Amino acid sequence: MRTRPLAVVLASGGLDSCVAAAVARQDYDLAWCHVNYGQRTLVRELTAFRTQAAFYEATLVLEADLAFLGHIGGSSLTDSHLAVPLGSDESHRLPSTYVPFRNSLLLAVAVAWGEVLTAKAVVIGANFLDGPGYPDCRPEYFEAYQRLIGLGTRPGTHLEIKTPLINLDKAGIIRLGLSLHVPLELTWSCYVNNDRACGRCSSCLLRRRGFAAVGVADPIAYVTDNTRPLEASPDRVP
Repeated sequence: MRTRPLAVVLASGGLDSCVAAAVARQDYDLAWCHVNYGQRTLVRELTAFRTQAAFYEATLVLEADLAFLGHIGGSSLTDSHLAVPLGSDESHRLPSTYVPFRNSLLLAVAVAWGEVLTAKAVVIGANFLDGPGYPDCRPEYFEAYQRLIGLGTRPGTHLEIKTPLINLDKAGIIRLGLSLHVPLELTWSCYVNNDRACGRCSSCLLRRRGFAAVGVADPIAYVTDNTRPLEASPDRVP
């Protein structure tokens, strides 16, 4: 018999979602959900997701397939014909790393599973400060999606979207993770590589700058030397 409410956590294997899961775990039992959307680093993300789920002794685990997002393309994270921005070559208006309508589809998977499980919450590690160009990371977007859940689920369903990191920057997320003893060494952030993190894509740079701001060493390995300046020269990976 479950003594605490259940939450479905959208866990990519990344730092943000792992910290969000740890925050939610204080009040909920967790069902762990990973989504394949055709991303370049799916293999490494799955490894991170599975090791995190094992670390937290998850008993409810779903690996969902939305690979059609990779087939339709439109994002440098899924389309090999588009270059992944490196260094300072990342737009803050609408970056090429934006995956069209991704969060809406990921949330739909989590909500559907949550409805079946009679869960009380869906947890996502979105944060607005790190990705101001992403339309589906805005607080008002999640407010609108919450209304959609109310209209589109069966009577008696009470699923609340939880965005515990929405107003934190990367340094704040890392500090929170450290305070909750999150296994940050099990997380993966790189947009490019499946072995050693590239250290130059926007996600790696955000992560490295966050650890630098906190004053602790990043526990993962990078292809580039961690002691080099964080302002990498603009470059692109096809």
